[in-house]
This record gives sequence, structure tokens and C-alpha cells, in this order.
Amino acid sequence: MNVLFVCSRNKLRSPTAEQVFANWPGVEVSSAGLDDGCGNPVTPEDLAWADLVMVMEQAHRNKLSRRFKKHLKTARVIVLGIPDDYGFMDPALVKILQAKVPPFLKR
Repeated sequence: MNVLFVCSRNKLRSPTAEQVFANWPGVEVSSAGLDDGCGNPVTPEDLAWADLVMVMEQAHRNKLSRRFKKHLKTARVIVLGIPDDYGFMDPALVKILQAKVPPFLKR
């Protein structure tokens, strides 16, 4: 299963998720951002690669749908509901990710 984690700038939440699940059995992970000028922006190729796209907020899902609607035909998009309140690898963020993400990785 290929999982793409998406947040705004790809600096805090989605790279943390990528790191936390990097060694999950049977899963390949990557991360990207949606804001203009972010270092690693979401591309159509990212979405073609992904079986599952996990966004941190509903606003990210909305932005993905507006920008990449034709590229989202096969990937399932999950909203994790994680606000931009955490630093990179913040233990509280890691704990939230470890609670919210694994149920989707078992499908």
C-alpha cells in the first residue's frame, strides 16, 4: 500500500507522519504540501502513486479536490483532523498519528 501524507507546507505534520510510518510492514510512505512555495508540493504523480492520501485537515481535502480532481480517481482520501499545533516529531503529534492512522493501514 502506498500512502501519501499531506499538510500545508510539508514541514511539520506530514513529514512527521512519513517518519512515524516509514517502517510499517507492507506500506510505502511519502509526504507533500499544498501551499504555494512549499519545498515538496503535491503533484499528479504523487496522487497516481498513492493508494491512500491522508490529509491533516478538511481544508486540505477541499484544496486537493479543487486542484487535482481528475487525479483523485483511484486514491482514497482520509481527513485525520489534526490541526497545525505541533512541531516536527512532537511526541503529542506522534501519539495522535499512532492512534488515528493504523486502522486505515490494515485495509
